Amino acid sequence: MKKSPQIILGIDPGTIVMGYGLIAVNGQSLQLLHMDVLKLNAKKDQHIRLEQIHRRVAELIQQYKPTSFAIEAPFFGKNVQSMLKLGRAQGVAIAAAIQAGLEVCEYSPKKVKQSITGNGNADKDQVWAMLQRIVTIEEKPEFLDASDALAVAICHHYQTNSPIPGLGTAKSRGWEDFIKKNEHRIRKPV
Repeated sequence: MKKSPQIILGIDPGTIVMGYGLIAVNGQSLQLLHMDVLKLNAKKDQHIRLEQIHRRVAELIQQYKPTSFAIEAPFFGKNVQSMLKLGRAQGVAIAAAIQAGLEVCEYSPKKVKQSITGNGNADKDQVWAMLQRIVTIEEKPEFLDASDALAVAICHHYQTNSPIPGLGTAKSRGWEDFIKKNEHRIRKPV
């Protein structure tokens, strides 16, 4: 019996532009299903925009039936008001995922960039260049928030499918946890 592919929904939260990307994972093969943005009217009430974010995430979940949900955690900036708004946008996207019964995994922007490019300080164009190689896409999206969301989905795949058992998974607790799970691999002095 053929195993159905894992589908990962990645979200790059935003109160004006929210990126989303969906990938299908079949073994080590990654396929881009859909990548786009939800553009929100900055002049509309923030509560209406939050409802639109929740609705769009719920629609994506209903349409694509993802098995995993990954979201970029907001980075800490100097503008407290912007942080609060971004946190709310992230919160309603997470609420839609939880409402659908999905486990939520968060990744820092630095972790996402490092997973995709090997450099946690890579810029958006460097991330885009690597994404083109990973999933063979050519057309650059109008808003790089879409490719950022795709990067979040791929980062989640990499983090939960490490070739080293127990290392790099979202539930890993570091070296101590790895050693406990792999005592049989430790060489003891003779």
